[in-house]
Amino acid sequence: MRAYRFLNQVVKTCRNLSTVATYRSAQSTKYYRYHLAGTVAGAVVLYHCYRNKVFAATTVKDGRARWMDDPITDIEALEKSPNSMRTKMELLLMRVQAEFCHALEEQDGEKKFHVDRWMRKEGGGGGGITCVIQDSPVFEKGGCNISVLNGMLPPDAIAQMRARGKDLPQDKSLPFFVVGLSCVIHPKNPHVPTLHYNYRYFEVQKEDGSTVWWFGGGTDLTPYYLVEEDVVHFHKTLKDACDKNGNRGLYPKFKIWCDDYFHVKHRGQRRGVGGIFFDDFDQPNQEQAFQFVKSCAESVVPSYVPIVKKHKNDSYSYAERQWQLLRRGYYTEFNLVYDRGTKFGLVTPGARYESILMSLPLYAKWEYCHKVEPGSKEEKLVTVLKNPKDWV
Repeated sequence: MRAYRFLNQVVKTCRNLSTVATYRSAQSTKYYRYHLAGTVAGAVVLYHCYRNKVFAATTVKDGRARWMDDPITDIEALEKSPNSMRTKMELLLMRVQAEFCHALEEQDGEKKFHVDRWMRKEGGGGGGITCVIQDSPVFEKGGCNISVLNGMLPPDAIAQMRARGKDLPQDKSLPFFVVGLSCVIHPKNPHVPTLHYNYRYFEVQKEDGSTVWWFGGGTDLTPYYLVEEDVVHFHKTLKDACDKNGNRGLYPKFKIWCDDYFHVKHRGQRRGVGGIFFDDFDQPNQEQAFQFVKSCAESVVPSYVPIVKKHKNDSYSYAERQWQLLRRGYYTEFNLVYDRGTKFGLVTPGARYESILMSLPLYAKWEYCHKVEPGSKEEKLVTVLKNPKDWV
């Protein structure tokens, strides 16, 4: 109780100094968490208190909370296994989620992300933190969702994994764990591209007790009007992230994989100008694979936010808005027809459909037999979507 009284005194002192932006009392009988969001001298101090110990104190600049909400996994469990890949990925993605949401809030200048914490009620344990911004000055709809799930993997999902070469038994249900962060941002201005990124870690426990694990993810850009220097910046930032830690051969491989994966086959076009995409990644070992994923996840803000800042106040016409809505219809077609993550989510027991379908735009349109005008800006984009090119 000594640590508890000490923390209460810290909170009272900060309140007297008008430096507390957020204060949360106990969320369970097991631990206490206090957010002391300092607006003076620079910082947020997060205290985790369990029994008679203060486990951690982390200072974050600019008065921003380190996470959008408490981790899904119990704090005590995380602190008992700091070197577990489950712990490392959950804490990485919690941080990336918060940094990305705060960066977009800064660009918007008016609205904040609505934070929706949910827990899985059936089909296993876990839950998620869905952050959504909607009808704001800059963003028509944006979702950034972290999920931490475990339970029994149904045969349908295992069949998908077997089709990708996973050594898993047929017609069996197996224990699984997955932690992932998935974000899609649909800006209002047609001159600001849509962004998608997803990074995840997956484990399946086989009947003999051994574990099959892998990473997956990627980041890709869907512009409505082609600004080549923006696309070059986007790809170069991703390439620099891939090249860290001596992984210079991965960007070209994952760039092609991205172009092939985000292919709206029935329209003969890619969804956008690509980026990187990978799945079943387990080389050369777990720690080095994690460092690669970490570098890629941390590249999202510098790859995208400068483009938002550059174009969010551009003027646009009614015709440009209609073209944006039409392209969003094609975006929706890919997500519902081809996207592997959507398919997996929909067959997972206890799935939360609001979070799975958060990637869909707020508005879209379908126009019968639409044709682009020859020589137009729209045709310039479609040409690249039909014939992907190297950008760096």
